[in-house]
Amino acid sequence: MSTVIEISGLRKTFRRLRGGAHVALDGFDLLVESGQIHGFLGPNGSGKTTTLRALLGLVRADSGRMTVFGEPAPERLPQVAGRVGAIVESPQFFGNFTGRRTLRLLAVAGGVPTSRVDAVLEQVGLADRADERVRSYSLGMKQRLAVASALLKEPELLILDEPANGLDPAGIREMRDLMRDLAAAGVTVLVSSHILAEIQLICDHVTIISRGRRVVAGRVDEVLAGFDHGEYRVRVAELDRAAELLGAAGLTVVGHPDHLVVQQVADPTAIARTLGEQGLWVREVTPLTPDLESVFLELTGTGHRSAGTGPEHTAPPDRGTGRDAGEPERVIELGPTATGSGEVPA
Repeated sequence: MSTVIEISGLRKTFRRLRGGAHVALDGFDLLVESGQIHGFLGPNGSGKTTTLRALLGLVRADSGRMTVFGEPAPERLPQVAGRVGAIVESPQFFGNFTGRRTLRLLAVAGGVPTSRVDAVLEQVGLADRADERVRSYSLGMKQRLAVASALLKEPELLILDEPANGLDPAGIREMRDLMRDLAAAGVTVLVSSHILAEIQLICDHVTIISRGRRVVAGRVDEVLAGFDHGEYRVRVAELDRAAELLGAAGLTVVGHPDHLVVQQVADPTAIARTLGEQGLWVREVTPLTPDLESVFLELTGTGHRSAGTGPEHTAPPDRGTGRDAGEPERVIELGPTATGSGEVPA
């Protein structure tokens, strides 16, 4: 695969109004290859939007290297801008204009044939509301309009920052289908989202950022497999006795009010056999496979593990930085990142 986006050692520091500095990006790395739907995840204030803004020339990075389609960014971004569509944060539109007029003006300004307007309106599901004023649009409809504006150029790379913001479940599904259709047509998609279940459903690769550093990157299935530690939830009538028997058999057991979690299990039939031989009949043996949300919470330290999901994991080394993801961060307390919105310069 060819490289579409490459970021290496990106660093950005913001000065606080009351003095001092906020390190938004601390040597961040990102690699997006052609044809990927690449999820870009991180807690609020982790540096996601700052990364996208720096890549698109909306803020100036302190140091680091960035390329888009092999061209240095943002210096030579105008040379590839026609191949890129981007929505960062929440673009603002004139409320008195209709959705159709808004897109026509953007098409003319960007040198795009106005015939594209109807096509993108249909693509994002706004064709039947195109002649209504934008001020009457819901948040989700405005988000669709923003995505439509990014699609006007028929981009080879689409960068979406929280595209599902304000969408209802049906709208989220439609956005998912749209990204899949675009990827099937050869468009590379970089998507930032807080809806982790959606990212797991649609993305084939993922990068997670925390406190300005990359903590994990790779194929979604491989990232999840790295956190699968052979845990099983076991339900049986006599929990205390079952725990003793399993522990005596050399298994690690964690007790919970209505079930047990057995860890590091190579062969789950050993659980049923150990208990069955002693007259305890198992009602349930369920593998506790990790999902992207649990991995995200562990790596970023933004939540507590649910009961019955096993012990905390140590994140695998981040091969891009040479540091372990679990290494203490050398950054000051996080504050808000820079805000604003914009598109790739035309």
